[in-house]
Amino acid sequence: MDLLRWWRFLWGWGIAWDRAGRSDARDFARWMQIANKFAPLHWRHRRAIQTETTPKPVREQLPPGAPNPITGKSSPGPRYAPTTRAHCETVLRAFYDFHLSEGTGPILNPFPLDRSRRRGRAHAHHNPDERFRHERQGRYRPAIPKRAPRRIPDAMFNALFAALKHDRDRALLAFWVSNGARAEELLTSRQRDALPGQQVLGVVRKGSRAYQQLPCSADAFVWLRLYQESAWRAGVPRGQSEGLWWTLRRPWRPLNYPAARAMFNRANSLLGTNWTLHDLRHTAAYRLARDPKMPLTDVQWVLGHAHLSTTQLYLPADRDEVIEHVRAHHARRAKSAERVPPPPAAGYNPESLNNLFGTAW
Repeated sequence: MDLLRWWRFLWGWGIAWDRAGRSDARDFARWMQIANKFAPLHWRHRRAIQTETTPKPVREQLPPGAPNPITGKSSPGPRYAPTTRAHCETVLRAFYDFHLSEGTGPILNPFPLDRSRRRGRAHAHHNPDERFRHERQGRYRPAIPKRAPRRIPDAMFNALFAALKHDRDRALLAFWVSNGARAEELLTSRQRDALPGQQVLGVVRKGSRAYQQLPCSADAFVWLRLYQESAWRAGVPRGQSEGLWWTLRRPWRPLNYPAARAMFNRANSLLGTNWTLHDLRHTAAYRLARDPKMPLTDVQWVLGHAHLSTTQLYLPADRDEVIEHVRAHHARRAKSAERVPPPPAAGYNPESLNNLFGTAW
């Protein structure tokens, strides 16, 4: 998508991709700052326009970029986010670096590194006692704001779990929130990977592609068994090498990420929330990291983080916990203000009153 966006920008000006200069890359970076994203028409509405029929009225939604009143999370805005622009710059710089090394592209990369960071090897003078910093940064790369991971509060998770209609969906949420696996990692598991006796589920990690058995809650295996019994009676393929998650209707197909996300979005629409599947991983990470009897290195192993500093992001309190703590603080102040005894009347000795009522000891 990043390359297609860049090529369409060049086609509009009649410039070949191997003839683009740094001025074109600078204009492209500026264009992404002010341009609105392309919003294609949904195929249902497109068919309604072609057949000259009136589409069904759509429920009023929040404007793009507005925060959700329940979750506090902002929806995608009409323009390109800084993370999207940064990802696009990285992809295009790597694309031209590859063609430069192969001798099939321009001599100068249209997306160069920053002037102060082009020379020398990355991390040449790194102190082993300090963490690595991003030294090789592009000249046209935007600054990315740091965002704290968001978890789903327990009350909202219970409401979200109750909004699900099928045992398969309940089992998926129970596994996601208990073992902290990524959505794609859980969906690619096989039937032989689920071991209820050992209370573990095997997944293939996203980056290293290593096989790892993750401990899960007992409730997750209960919902899994309920789903498997009903699915096998309906005719879902059964076997050790078969997939663990399948569609609910014929023809039976392995459940993929877009279908799981659509299932989760339907539950979100009932509650008026905008949680994502990755928020379930954040929720599991917060629950594990905030347990005082759970070592942080064990949490790192379960989540599959390469560095312990990534796991430490889940140690501070999130937004919902901070709000609860501040509310409790105001409640304690209001309650203590009510308990303040009135001052004694004029003419009484405070020391004598303390001795009389026993407040001096």
